[in-house]
Amino acid sequence: MNRKIRILIAKPGLDGHDRGAKVMASAYRDAGFEVIYAGLRQTPEMIVAAAIQEDVDAIGLSILSGAHMTLFPRVLKEMNDKGVDDVLLTGGGIISPEDMAQLEKEGVGKLFGPGTPTQEAVDYVRQWVENRDKF
Repeated sequence: MNRKIRILIAKPGLDGHDRGAKVMASAYRDAGFEVIYAGLRQTPEMIVAAAIQEDVDAIGLSILSGAHMTLFPRVLKEMNDKGVDDVLLTGGGIISPEDMAQLEKEGVGKLFGPGTPTQEAVDYVRQWVENRDKF
């Protein structure tokens, strides 16, 4: 790949705990990604609008509030409504394996829980974008 992967990192909803989002933003930046940090208290509409405006390859959401079963589907719906079908929606937080599996069935990319090595998430996004760009 001859260009930097662009990823938008956002904290949807009212959750104000952004340490994990900042750690991941740094990990992606250190891996050579171009990181757009949208910050706290973003609505699904704001997140997708920023993703379109910034022409990102991926959106990473950090959700620690327990609202992941509402927020991920709302962002995914907004992406579908806006025709954003070539952007990965991924993220992490306090999410049970059962909820992760359900969200993946609904079209959300792989999700990562606390303690996951940051390199695992970086490698996942890089591989997803490289596979997308093959076609």
